[in-house]
Amino acid sequence: MTDSPYGYLLVHFIEDRRGHKEKIYFSLSDGDTPLRWKLANGGEPVLESHLGTTGVRDPHLVEGDNGWFLIATDLKIWPTDVVDWNHHRRHGSRSLVVWHSDDLVAWSQPWLAEVAPPTAGMAWAPESTYDPATGEYLVYWSSCLYDAADVNHEADSYSRILLARTRDFRTFTEPVVLIDRQAPVIDTTIALANGRVHRFSKAETSYGPSNLFHEVGTGIDSDDYVTVATSIAGDLYEGVEGPLVFQDHSTGRWYLWVDQYSVLPQGYVPLTTDDIDSGVWYPVPADDLQLAPNTKHGVVVSLPSGTWDRLMAAYPPE
Repeated sequence: MTDSPYGYLLVHFIEDRRGHKEKIYFSLSDGDTPLRWKLANGGEPVLESHLGTTGVRDPHLVEGDNGWFLIATDLKIWPTDVVDWNHHRRHGSRSLVVWHSDDLVAWSQPWLAEVAPPTAGMAWAPESTYDPATGEYLVYWSSCLYDAADVNHEADSYSRILLARTRDFRTFTEPVVLIDRQAPVIDTTIALANGRVHRFSKAETSYGPSNLFHEVGTGIDSDDYVTVATSIAGDLYEGVEGPLVFQDHSTGRWYLWVDQYSVLPQGYVPLTTDDIDSGVWYPVPADDLQLAPNTKHGVVVSLPSGTWDRLMAAYPPE
C-alpha cells in the first residue's frame, strides 16, 4: 500500500562535555529498520536555540491536527568544569523551547513557553501526547516545587511530574501534579497501547540501581496505575534514564530505549518485547543497534509514507 508507514526519525541531542552540542539533531533509520541509524544533516544540528539558556536537551516531537510541535528542555550544561545540578534544579528555566512544522522539514523560529509555576525550580524533559477528542496537547515534565514563601528555593524539595494542557504551545492551563511519589521522579514518557496508558519514569531512589519503572493505567491522569516493572536495565548499567518507547510499524514489536550515563560513551541501550502489557523487557544484543555514540534523550517517531524520503533529501546523512 502506498500509504503504509516507512522509516523512522529519531530527534535527540548529543552529549559533548568539551563543546556545545545541546542542540536538536536528527538521526534517520537506515531504510525501514528501527535498529540501524544514520546521523542526518551531515552530522550537523538541524535546529538550535539562542533563547533562554541557549541550550536545548531532551527533545520530544508530537503530531496533532495542526502539524508537528518539537519541545525541549531549556538548559545548557556544557562546556564547564563543574556541573551544579543543585543550582539547576532550584533556579533553572521554567520554560520550554518550542518549534512548529507542517512537514518536519521547514521549521518555525523557536519560542519560549513558560509552563512551570513560580514555585517550581525548573521544567525538565518535557513530553506531550495529543488528544484528538479535545484537540488538546497534554504536556508533562518534571519540576521541583517550593513553598510560595520560599522565594529563593532554599528548602529541600524533590522532582514531581507536572501536567498542563494547551492547543498551541503558547498558552497553557495551570499545571497539576501528575506523579508524586514523595521522592524524585523525572523523565516520564508515555505510550498508548491496547486501550491502556503505559508510563515509564525514572525514580531517583527506591527502585534499585537503574531506578527505571513501568506502570500501566486507564488514562494519562487517572489514579489507577499499577507498577508492572522496576529496575529496568538495572542488571546492565548502574545508571539509566531518559526512556523512549515506540512500536515497530511492520512487526508490532515494542522497543524501549534507555539512556545509559554510567559508562562512556553514553547513549541508548535498547530493550524489546512482543507484549508491552507484560512489563517484561528483553535486552537487544548490543551489536544490533547501530547508532552514533553519545546520542541522548530524545524520541523515535514512525514516519508517514513519503516522509522518510523527504527527510533524507532535506537532511542527507553524514
